[in-house]
Amino acid sequence: MSLTENQRGALFMTASMAGFAVEDVFVKAAAKTLPLGQVLLTIGLLGVLAFATMAWRKGEALLPSAFLSRPMLIRSAFEVTGRLFYGLSITLTALSTTSAILQATPLVVVAGAALVFGEKVGWQRWLAVIIGFAGVLIILRPGADFSVLSLLAVVGLLGFAGRDLATRAAPKSLSNRQLGALGFAMLAAAGAVLLTITGGAVVPDAVGLAQLAGGAVFATLGYHALTFAMRTGDVSAVTPFRYTRLVFAMILAIVLFGERPDLATWLGAALVVGSGIFALTRAR
Repeated sequence: MSLTENQRGALFMTASMAGFAVEDVFVKAAAKTLPLGQVLLTIGLLGVLAFATMAWRKGEALLPSAFLSRPMLIRSAFEVTGRLFYGLSITLTALSTTSAILQATPLVVVAGAALVFGEKVGWQRWLAVIIGFAGVLIILRPGADFSVLSLLAVVGLLGFAGRDLATRAAPKSLSNRQLGALGFAMLAAAGAVLLTITGGAVVPDAVGLAQLAGGAVFATLGYHALTFAMRTGDVSAVTPFRYTRLVFAMILAIVLFGERPDLATWLGAALVVGSGIFALTRAR
């Protein structure tokens, strides 16, 4: 039985989220023996090499002038912010908690699209945004159990949301391969900034090299699958499958790192995911 375009897009999106979840595992594991800045820098450079090679084979410019346009400079600044703080969050806090908070990114994009681009957002979608933010607060637990490190994930999601909004204004002449190379270049830049501050670069052993290579491979595959997903089927039908990342992240965090998300995390995650799916599907 042949699949519809929406079903194929959903499969690609699910595969993409699985790839990114596995990448997070490799980053968290590698950062136990290597400086986080070195981990991000290495994976970023390997990703740039992969996407630059694909762009070169297609005869595309490796350093197009569009990279210096105002929207792309803004996008790059948000990308560095998102990559840096998300990397710090998955290293210093529970992977399950960070992944749950990250799921609010589409809700921030919805709010930003209304405020920045003047898109029409009805009261039901605004209500979904508010409920989603309430879910984030439940996860953060402001009060006696609050940890300031949890704010790293919040800054990371704001960076990714700003990147996604800026991408809407990106020049249409740029291919996904060029955007991929630029995105990984910003990951490398974030790593270089962090490594400059912390220092301590070391020569990785065989296990460290395998973890870095694994992170780069799954990051590249995840981005590739995401590109296919967003070009297959209806965006409103495919995008909600971004939330499968939380499922993969929770399973991996429990199995590999022994994490046990508490009731507040599960409840907050359910509110964030449920409101996000409603806001995205309501856009139809």
